[in-house]
Amino acid sequence: MIALRIAAVAAGVFIVAATFASAVRTVILPRGVPARLTRIVFVALRVVFNLRARPSASYERRDRVLALYGPIGLLLLLVVWVSLLLLGYTLIYWGIIGDSFGEAFRISGSSLLTLGFLEPVHLGAVVVAFVEAAMGLVLLAMLITYLPSIYAAFQRREGLVTSLEVRAGSPPTGVRLVRFFFVMEQLDRLSDFWKRWEAWFVDIEESHTSFPTLAFFRSPQPEHSWITAAGAVLDGASLLSAAVDVPRLRGVRDPCRVPRAPEDLRFLRDPVPDRSPVSRRADLGVQGGVRRGVRPPGRRGRAHEARP
Repeated sequence: MIALRIAAVAAGVFIVAATFASAVRTVILPRGVPARLTRIVFVALRVVFNLRARPSASYERRDRVLALYGPIGLLLLLVVWVSLLLLGYTLIYWGIIGDSFGEAFRISGSSLLTLGFLEPVHLGAVVVAFVEAAMGLVLLAMLITYLPSIYAAFQRREGLVTSLEVRAGSPPTGVRLVRFFFVMEQLDRLSDFWKRWEAWFVDIEESHTSFPTLAFFRSPQPEHSWITAAGAVLDGASLLSAAVDVPRLRGVRDPCRVPRAPEDLRFLRDPVPDRSPVSRRADLGVQGGVRRGVRPPGRRGRAHEARP
């Protein structure tokens, strides 16, 4: 019986330590360190959501269902953390006090939720109750600070995505982006545009690495997507660099070298300096091109035709 109690205390300590480490990695640690428990929760929840948002369903239905995936995942993660802490400390109380498992569960719940309607008598159990109450408050404080931070990063991400619709259409494309600046005779103002988007990509790398769950939060509008917007900006920069005969603007090449995604932080390979830019449509990754003979404002040269 003593060996069983020792094993219960050891199992409880392991559960508590693993749960608290998962919470620290997910909420506090500003680095892309994988948290296995968080991954298990979100993968299991995605299986449930896939039953409602099947590939055969319309985009509107899938978007409406998957918009709840990120918020519900965070709430479910909190429930899992609290439940595991409750289970772990229940095992610890049962191993120390030796009473029934139900009594240990009630003491654990009273301490974790700081209800105070039950308190242990054994000195060791009293110390554990203090630690459990403090851990419950720390976990709650972490979640209180986590939610405003993640929604602030979400607002920074979506602000520039929404403004891109005016210049690149909805859904945005690189061709529409370049065409807008050409028609509005604002090719000389592209440098400021690239700088804003370069800062946006840097913020995406930092925020989506510190808060990995932010990647599951979809844009407020169904037709908007931060991934599509990033692709449109990169396509526009590639198209302008490869097919439009304009002076090399400062910052035009920077968007072409940003990371493709927060989880893939390797920079794209630089083009060979001695070779002319690639101008095939297939290499640009966009549909359409710049018409033959179109002259940008202030230039006598003509745009390079995108060869098939």
